[in-house]
Amino acid sequence: MSDAIKRQEKDRAAESAASRVKDGMVIGLGTGSTAERVIRLLGDRVKAEGLKILGVPTSLRTEQLAIECSIALTSLTAHPRLDLGIDGADQVDARLNLIKGGWGSQTREKVVSYAAQKLIICVDSAKVVEHLHRPVPIEVLPYAVTVVAQQVKGLGGKSTVRLDGSRGGYFITEQGNLIIDADFGVIRDPEALSVALSAVVGAVEHGIFTNAAEVHVGTEKGVKVLKRA
Repeated sequence: MSDAIKRQEKDRAAESAASRVKDGMVIGLGTGSTAERVIRLLGDRVKAEGLKILGVPTSLRTEQLAIECSIALTSLTAHPRLDLGIDGADQVDARLNLIKGGWGSQTREKVVSYAAQKLIICVDSAKVVEHLHRPVPIEVLPYAVTVVAQQVKGLGGKSTVRLDGSRGGYFITEQGNLIIDADFGVIRDPEALSVALSAVVGAVEHGIFTNAAEVHVGTEKGVKVLKRA
């Protein structure tokens, strides 16, 4: 897929997801390139239509972009129950299970997604696969990296501590932790692996999501909306 087609598909998915937002809603705002397209579209509606919404950002980058786009922000403390969560994903399987965390924000993304009454994901068509097979990002306490890697190995995974290519050294999350990218090969039972990873001692949160209600897939011809059965 060319970069131009991918951008077009992301734009279409973002437009479709953003169209679900109605006046007065409190929205979880995801992190990533497609989520940023949604935020910009919502900002355009705020300015053009007078759309009144509140956003809960999942990262500092998302927070800064939302402010630039004139979207009023709130918190989970003030609004622990959100109308919608809108985000992207690194991979989506046939049953709408996800791998997220390519941008290192999966912990806050997951918290916000579970606060939402409905989680909507928007992706380009290349992200949709039969079975998940990307490495799973796991946020870990810095002093527990080796212990977590041992537990991941026991589950059949191979751990790589994520590096920060732009700054050098390890990638540091907004919570001050590290990220292990755990490669399990083809993941045929994401739900079971999710439960197992949630029990790993020293891990803060992982990037398998099993709670998406809808996935809006941008294609060359339009948008396909997949819904959880």
